[in-house]
Amino acid sequence: MSTPHKPLRWGILSTGRIAGVFAKGLAESKTGKLVAVGSRSATSAARFAGEHHIDAAHAHACYAALLADAAVEAVYIATPHPEHVEWAVKAAEAGKHVLCEKPAGLNHAEAMVMIQAARRAGVVFMEAFMYRCHPQTAKVVELVRGGAIGRVRLVQAAFGFRSDYKAESRLWANALGGGGILDVGCYAMSFARLVAGAAAGGAATFADPVSVVGAGQLHPESGVDALAAATLRFADGLVAQVTTSVGCSIDNTARIFGDDGWIEIPHPWVITKGGGGQVIRLHRRGAAQPELFTTEAGNLYALEADAFASALREGRRDVPAMSADDTLGNLAALDAWRAAIGLEYAAEKPEAAGALTHARRPLARRADAAMPTGRIAGLAKPVSRLVLGCDNQRTMPHAAAMFDDYFERGGNAFDTAYIYGGGRMERLLGAWLRARGVREQAVVLVKGGHTPFCTPEHVVRQLHESLERLGTDHCDLYCMHRDNPAVPVGEFVEALAGEARAGRIRGNFGGSNWSLARLAEARAYAKAKGLPGFGVLSNQFSLARMVEAPWGGCISASDTETRRWLAERAGGPDEVALLAWSSQARGFFTDRAGPERRDDAELVRCWYADDNWARRARLVELAREKGVTPPALAAAYVLAQPFPAFALIGPRTLAETDSSLECLRVKLTAEERAWLNLERETRG
Repeated sequence: MSTPHKPLRWGILSTGRIAGVFAKGLAESKTGKLVAVGSRSATSAARFAGEHHIDAAHAHACYAALLADAAVEAVYIATPHPEHVEWAVKAAEAGKHVLCEKPAGLNHAEAMVMIQAARRAGVVFMEAFMYRCHPQTAKVVELVRGGAIGRVRLVQAAFGFRSDYKAESRLWANALGGGGILDVGCYAMSFARLVAGAAAGGAATFADPVSVVGAGQLHPESGVDALAAATLRFADGLVAQVTTSVGCSIDNTARIFGDDGWIEIPHPWVITKGGGGQVIRLHRRGAAQPELFTTEAGNLYALEADAFASALREGRRDVPAMSADDTLGNLAALDAWRAAIGLEYAAEKPEAAGALTHARRPLARRADAAMPTGRIAGLAKPVSRLVLGCDNQRTMPHAAAMFDDYFERGGNAFDTAYIYGGGRMERLLGAWLRARGVREQAVVLVKGGHTPFCTPEHVVRQLHESLERLGTDHCDLYCMHRDNPAVPVGEFVEALAGEARAGRIRGNFGGSNWSLARLAEARAYAKAKGLPGFGVLSNQFSLARMVEAPWGGCISASDTETRRWLAERAGGPDEVALLAWSSQARGFFTDRAGPERRDDAELVRCWYADDNWARRARLVELAREKGVTPPALAAAYVLAQPFPAFALIGPRTLAETDSSLECLRVKLTAEERAWLNLERETRG
């Protein structure tokens, strides 16, 4: 980390137009010094170095050489945005702090990958929204927070320009993430979210919209947006209108309307690139003339570099002007805007998935991968003790980010179902398995036969369709998603055994949300007939008792009788593996729950009970002693059972995956496990 007495040493990755703009701004910085450049050729590196007074020894003919340069502390990534994720990840892994030109990536998933890489490497990441570092922006926030126009009702922000269509241009090419939304619409979106955060009060520096609707004009050849507009609604009722264009000129201003007046910012984005003054107009209700606020500042890019260096010197994890979480929220909103106008880049489609990860390298286990595995009868492959749920990945980029990370950290088991996303989840998982070439290493759990389609005929039909969606001829494990007591259990056993004989179920099969009595009956029938199966049970299981089922037909295995039954058969020929869902009681062990917190009706209905509060209190106490979070210890409780237990996890972000895997750091003794579950008064 740079000290206050030494300039932060910068390297610039790429030598395009914006790289030169930043280099000129950095020359006016109070805190930074440009010491190196990386290009794709020696010629362009030498040219750039000569123009910006860089020692020839630090003019690198490839990006990797720049990242290996010990003289460089921070890297400004100036490539086109489809290349950002690769080089941001590699820069972070090289120990360099990262200032990445906007937009951080094509989508939220790419930003998530690069930000998580920075957090794991302990380096700072900032998306280069330079206007956020200008005192004019700070003044706007001050006026809104201070109530200068009363309650804020509406924000209008626009950024666009006219550019003639050129198929190979960065602005118009689909392969380069062209169009207005990502090029300059990202500014308008970030401004609306900034003002919404300021209007909400408190410590929030931004707010995310609860809905995004939009319309746009897509170019007939490239398919990118030539013009687009969106209306955002925030939780407090605030509405924002954002507009962008690369196909026509528009009024690039920002306006904020409140009960007591309105604020006009004539030049919200580029402001005064080279330095100088800028005016904000405050129109108070009833006033004949607006109040004028002039903000003076130097070079816009120098301000950005100084804000970045200041955060480093203060030991911050983020740059306050544009935090990593702000970047993630902005790209999620941009994703929603693009979805509203039907813009999906060719590179984001499932059929475009290839062998390389977002960081543009082959999928491979990390050196520190430490995922424990277990065995399930009938399945030759080891199975990760944490099984990744495939029920919330709506896009290929998001699915790839989550699946890649889980696999590289040692995971190999994927939980999917016929009903998830109307089949989209299975298609995305199948596309990823094929693209990455890891089908034989993966354990795929398929579920089907959900009510009201819980009959032997539907189970078989849905299994065939699931396999077609997945693009594979077999699953490794199969569970009926529900039971139907009206159907004799033998009919289900016969149907699934037939699928096993046909090779469509290669490992074991069983039931999800099956009662212990029906499970035992199914196993007895199979044994009497010499048939395989019903060696897995996928019921809810957690330290907290499920007071009421979150969905109809759900059954828990957390009760004493089921735990004893599973433990008695562990290690023998009649062993049954438990695949536990809601293993952390759907947030009961997080700050979302509390005796006085009643905002989450489902959490209250399903988990709030005196005995669960007693368990939670013990869990919090023991988690503090062991140095882990309560949710991590709750997951560790599941893995510590005296029978084969596998926890189904459903992280939606890489940060949530990190949190889920924290449970692997802690082991529980039998005494601690019993104490947590109120079965003994002491741990010793």
